[in-house]
Amino acid sequence: MNKPLSLIATGMMVLLAACKPGTPSQYIQPDDMEDILVDYHTAMAMVQQEDVSQPQRDFNQSLYMEAILQKYGVSRSVFDSSMVYYSTRADRLASIYDGVCKRLEENALVMGASEGDIGKYAQYNATGDTANIWPDRTAMLMMPLPPYNRWSFTIEADSTFRIGDAFLMQFMSDYMYQGGAKKGVLYIAVEFTDTVIGHYMNVYNTGLTQLRIAEVKGKTIKALKGYFYLGNDDLTTSTVRLLFLNNVQLIRFHTEQELHEEQHDEQQEEPSDSLQRDSVGRRLLPDSLGSGDSVRHRQLSVSADSGAATHRMAARHSMP
Repeated sequence: MNKPLSLIATGMMVLLAACKPGTPSQYIQPDDMEDILVDYHTAMAMVQQEDVSQPQRDFNQSLYMEAILQKYGVSRSVFDSSMVYYSTRADRLASIYDGVCKRLEENALVMGASEGDIGKYAQYNATGDTANIWPDRTAMLMMPLPPYNRWSFTIEADSTFRIGDAFLMQFMSDYMYQGGAKKGVLYIAVEFTDTVIGHYMNVYNTGLTQLRIAEVKGKTIKALKGYFYLGNDDLTTSTVRLLFLNNVQLIRFHTEQELHEEQHDEQQEEPSDSLQRDSVGRRLLPDSLGSGDSVRHRQLSVSADSGAATHRMAARHSMP
């Protein structure tokens, strides 16, 4: 009697599998789309590392994209319509990008992790005076709808943390937007024993983004908590709006001198007229460095005194 029931159950599973909707033939199939997107994001990261003007970089991006599509025998119109199709089926696109992220993480050197600012700390592990302490995956697709619009993280302090540590969060961002405002946000809260200091920035453009968190003398760090977030501007779901993050790193500096030396190196690379000067002509470093005008940084301090009825919050500084 169990045998007929087993046969019936097997038949139902086969029937359900056969009825599962696939991707219509006029669109790029999932495996092929994964291959194309791996090449696409690899090419975009390589372009961002090129020392060229922005118009030339935009031209190179278009050139590389056309070369990738020719490689796979796909027209731009078919690629665009396929992206719209998958964007309206977020679970399928997320599944494709799971494969993309894994392959790009395995091939991080090709993505530019050995070159430029993003590669300065590629060789560091989670120990030492300068260490990459990022514990999570280093690549992620974001879409402006739950649950794909938020990527949260928590890093608990351990014995390798010291009083006065400073941090640098950096990553490559790649927007694929057909329309609408780009509303990427990074927020990091540094929790001390008696204070929480929050840092946040808006991320508008494709390229390298950096958020620097200065040391706080005399305070013991308990944890770093934060999230990436992609806002929604209420456009139709048929509009492609994707933010791809790659080469995510969180660098911890034990000494004040190390961070200042790194800032000095980047300062030397900036055009002399792009830095503000004080009254005696000394150059002043900005509070945060990122993708030019694409980054805005804010720092908030919340002091929590034991037994106090209210918290005090004040804007420390801002970069327009």
